[in-house]
Amino acid sequence: MLRDGAQRPSYICRSRRWPMAERDYVLGTHDDEIYRLGFQHRVWRPRALDAWARARIGDGCRVIDFGAGPGFATMDLAEIVGPTGEVHALERSRRFLDTLEAQAKARGFSQVKAHEIDVVTDLIPVKDADAAWARWIFAFLPDPKPALKKLVGALRPGAALVIHEYIDYRTWRLAPSAPNFERFVEEVVKNWRASGGEPDIARDLPAWLTDMGLKLESLRPYVDVVSKEENVWRWPIGFFDIHIDRLLELNRITPQMAKEMRDEFARVSQQPGTLMVTPLVLEIIARK
Repeated sequence: MLRDGAQRPSYICRSRRWPMAERDYVLGTHDDEIYRLGFQHRVWRPRALDAWARARIGDGCRVIDFGAGPGFATMDLAEIVGPTGEVHALERSRRFLDTLEAQAKARGFSQVKAHEIDVVTDLIPVKDADAAWARWIFAFLPDPKPALKKLVGALRPGAALVIHEYIDYRTWRLAPSAPNFERFVEEVVKNWRASGGEPDIARDLPAWLTDMGLKLESLRPYVDVVSKEENVWRWPIGFFDIHIDRLLELNRITPQMAKEMRDEFARVSQQPGTLMVTPLVLEIIARK
């Protein structure tokens, strides 16, 4: 029993004893992007922790962080599984892995195992994992279904797979409506697909997982309607500034269009009562 009288959760992992003895991204891997990803994780951390708890990830688990980035979720998972567990961080960017490994070293997390691999082309160096976590990774892959199948193959029977992916990116809107902002979102979606990704990948994932023999334990939609005073507002807006520059570099928008997008947003965001609707995310918890 726990101190408050509640039952201790039954974790999915098998108990373990102490042992005896640069590839780039669409948005880059520079310091600004690492900061943005850190803030993004802080915004989404409560929902990630809740999902992991409902998936019964706990002490001693061997977990795959699929597309770990700079390792913000990796560190939280490392705390959860403890020194008798393992968190295998799969990441293709050496720049991100340097940040991840520095965090693990500073916190004494020997349970963190970093792997510099491309999740599309390389084999997963883990077998019979107790759980896997993936957030906003399949949406960027040119051929996500084989990568998902490979991840499922790295899990043991009874293991949990927890995924956060967009299911409707176009819900990202301002209220009242802002035409240039909506045009920006449309350009992001077009560029995303032109780059080989699919922003609304969560529309396909449940069917794919079912075809692969997994049971869908939980499906939860997450969308927020927030004002500028709320912390969540800053999460997608960090992407707004970065991606306008990216669209300019790719000649998908003109300098005049970029100015109109920024000017409109600056004006509308200062108006009392303006709200933002965030992109719709689907949380999936599936069991092998």
